[in-house]
Amino acid sequence: MHTKFRLSVYLLFVVQLFIGCSSDPLPEPDVTQPETPAGVPDAYQDKIRTQPYPKADNELYLNPAPLIVPQAMKTGERLQFFLSRTEDFSSPETVVTEPQEWCMYNLHRRLDTGTWFWRFRSTNANGNMPGEWSTTYQFEVKNDAPEFVTPAFNIFLENAPRLHPRLYCFLDDRIEEARSRVTSHQEYKELQSRASQALNTDYTTMADIYSRAEELRQHATYLYQAYHLTQKEIYAEKLRQLLEALVTAPPTDKQLFASNFTATNIAWCLVAAYDLLYDNLSASDRTAAEEQMMRVARYYYKVNCGYQENHLFDNHFWQQNMRILFQVALSLYDKPTCSSEVLPMMEYYYELWTARAPASGFNRDGIWHNGTGYFSANILTLAYMPALFSYIARQDFLQHPWYRNAGRSMVYTCPPNSKTNGFGDNSEKGTEPNRLIAAFADFLACETGDSYAGWYAGECSELVRKDYELRLYRMCTDRNYDTSFPSDAAKMVWYKDAGEVAMHSCPDDREKDLALSFRSSTFGSGSHTTASQNAFNLLYKGVDVYRSMGYYQNFSDAHNLMSYRHTRAHNTLLVNGIGQPYSTEGYGSVMRAMGGQHISYCLGDASHAYKGISNDPMWIDYFKQAGITQTPESGFGATPLTKYRRHILMLHPATVLIYDELEASEAVRWEWLLHSPAKFGIDATKNTLATNNNTKGFVAVTRLFAGHVFALSQTDKFVVPPAVTGAEYSNQWHLTARVDGSSATRFLAVIQVGDTQESVPVVRRDGDTFSVGDWTVEAVLDASRTPKLTVTHRTEPVVFSYETDNPVLKGASYPRQSAGSSLLYDAMDGTWQVTEMTDRTPVSTRAISR
Repeated sequence: MHTKFRLSVYLLFVVQLFIGCSSDPLPEPDVTQPETPAGVPDAYQDKIRTQPYPKADNELYLNPAPLIVPQAMKTGERLQFFLSRTEDFSSPETVVTEPQEWCMYNLHRRLDTGTWFWRFRSTNANGNMPGEWSTTYQFEVKNDAPEFVTPAFNIFLENAPRLHPRLYCFLDDRIEEARSRVTSHQEYKELQSRASQALNTDYTTMADIYSRAEELRQHATYLYQAYHLTQKEIYAEKLRQLLEALVTAPPTDKQLFASNFTATNIAWCLVAAYDLLYDNLSASDRTAAEEQMMRVARYYYKVNCGYQENHLFDNHFWQQNMRILFQVALSLYDKPTCSSEVLPMMEYYYELWTARAPASGFNRDGIWHNGTGYFSANILTLAYMPALFSYIARQDFLQHPWYRNAGRSMVYTCPPNSKTNGFGDNSEKGTEPNRLIAAFADFLACETGDSYAGWYAGECSELVRKDYELRLYRMCTDRNYDTSFPSDAAKMVWYKDAGEVAMHSCPDDREKDLALSFRSSTFGSGSHTTASQNAFNLLYKGVDVYRSMGYYQNFSDAHNLMSYRHTRAHNTLLVNGIGQPYSTEGYGSVMRAMGGQHISYCLGDASHAYKGISNDPMWIDYFKQAGITQTPESGFGATPLTKYRRHILMLHPATVLIYDELEASEAVRWEWLLHSPAKFGIDATKNTLATNNNTKGFVAVTRLFAGHVFALSQTDKFVVPPAVTGAEYSNQWHLTARVDGSSATRFLAVIQVGDTQESVPVVRRDGDTFSVGDWTVEAVLDASRTPKLTVTHRTEPVVFSYETDNPVLKGASYPRQSAGSSLLYDAMDGTWQVTEMTDRTPVSTRAISR
């Protein structure tokens, strides 16, 4: 918890501290500190919800919070919810809902602060014959809970469009002007080029048309955009041909539901033509299109209802299926033959978005909790849904905290003109952001005026123009926004919900920027995230210095399971050769983070991340398919680890410190891991590790120290090599520092980057004191002693202190509020301040203690 101190009671100390200093006085102490929970949870999140949300020990992400019931606790066809200020549900403001099919309820109004009570019961389809009431649950609404209130569905429905085309109704007031200047638009040629791909395709002779569903989806998009903007009949006619090819030979269920995207790809082709050409389609074509769309809608509503509100994050659903299923519902909700079925679907998806979007609903950070590498796959939905909802419901859905933070998060996790410094599947690929991410920055800049998004889009202007998914929006939108970098940008951002930290020495200048990302997440591992708690990536000048290794060629082949997703592939730790499981139980947490002009700092706790094997049936099946057994020999199993706390400091502009506290209930083998695209030059005498990047012209030098003697080794071989080989899948370098037979140890790594080997200061050691250029570091490495890490500078008054004693600031003892806290005295927003922090209790979506 943050506390800033204004020490009016320490007058003498203030005088001593600030003689000759122009900063403001220090803030007063805030004595309130979060209490550490009595028990340690087996997980902070469920992959599939097992407990109702929210309950007394759930801190709310938003006000109002959705009420969510696990699908297994719904014993009838419908659910009815009661919500009240009193435990006996007798207060006048008690809410009683109509029985509904899904397992969530959104209040659609702000909840007053204080304690609330709720319960639920199952009923039959008619709402009578109710079952037993559930346990009564209570939760507290606090003043500091961010507020985000959405309109009720009936308001959305009242304003929903009745005419076609309607899918992009939020562009209706701009489309005529856009058409008048379409040929002069800088993206017009690309619009034509894309549409020509469809024009040159003969759908009547296309063999096995449903196996090419993704290609058809793209064609439908190109044609929809081109006709909507140009009104040229050639595009309308081709879109009609696509529709007729699909309805003339309806797919079998096996064809239609061949993959998770096939059905919605086909549904998009149908709904695009149906929406845009509605008044010019024959009655038979309209009816045939409606019947096929209803096949998809019925199938997925049955699958989704009750499930999606309780699944932590179903990738494909939120990437695409949610959007297209809603588009189908929006197109059919007022058709006499469909409305009775479609209206509940439309309401369900509207309520589901309110309860669980964006980014799982339990993430306000603007970062993609499911892995930076798959962020772009969600962009079209992330832009389209709030644009549509805001226009129809007449309330700004982009005011959700996640959207308000998204522009800044892109700057710090997917920097312009740089590799991403994030985590997760696909994050290692490319040398610049995905074009969809650039297009999303442009969208946010236009719609919200966000300064980070504006700068980002300006830096990536060429990428923006290459994107086709949001092209219709851009060609209809005045894109005047500020592209200057925010003057108040910090050097560090803490993503508290997602469990990541980003540090940058110079975020607006790639050629000077040292960028570090750190992950320790309560979302755990699995899906598109990796088993990388307490891992870091380090980039300089936009390229990798040290990074998670392996290649994402397949979601679950042997290379992925053993040399990409596995903990051994990340810059973290193995215990007896064993890593973290692929589950929400393999979690970590960022407990502290703070930063100023000279130092950025965070502390991650992965003490509970090494929880045995992956018990998720999905992963069990994938291990079986790959012929891998989850044994200690393969790097899976239980460990006696009891403490793994990693402190990371960036000493701006070019030095990183890593201080690890490691303990186990018995003697173990500790393996400290570091991965590089370049071979390490190892000086075993000085325990120095050096790499060179000749292309970018820089060196990285790491000096490693520990509380025990350790052995250094490196290899350029994977445990399991990638299935596809070639120059782009070359071997990478994996370094291990190994300590054998110890129940506790500590490591200190001093990482420095520079343009030449000579520009990197030599690290000099005197006992527990280390001199690094102008920095002095004191680190206790003897695990039998109380941990301590302090940092001071030769010419600046900056001080970092992690210890039990009081630090000395400007020659005077400073009274820390908590022994073992992390304390930073640094310039922040132009003022020298003290920030002291103890562990932050992570936010949970289930019970804290067991």
